[in-house]
Amino acid sequence: MAKSLPELEAYRRTSVFDEGTIPSGLLRRHTTKAGVWGRIHVLAGELRYRVLEPQVRETRLGPGQEALVEPEIPHEVEPAGAVRFYVEFLREAETEAPAVREGDDGSEDPRS
Repeated sequence: MAKSLPELEAYRRTSVFDEGTIPSGLLRRHTTKAGVWGRIHVLAGELRYRVLEPQVRETRLGPGQEALVEPEIPHEVEPAGAVRFYVEFLREAETEAPAVREGDDGSEDPRS
């Protein structure tokens, strides 16, 4: 039986990246912290999202599509030509939700 997802709330998101501004850390194997989920939102173009463990699987994301990144699961992304996307970070919902911070400068990176 598949486990159900907890109720999640967004608490932060990145700026919009394109094929020339994707941080190098996203292009190679990386994870989010325990309890931190990611949601990749593709605005234009195509992005390859690869889960690297426990078995490799690749999803091609186009405009309006998104992928949910599980905590602590190794993954990477790769642009398939021109692309625009952002990543929204989520955590288990609290009783009072803080506002989502847009375009954060990344000083507190939830992936590390």
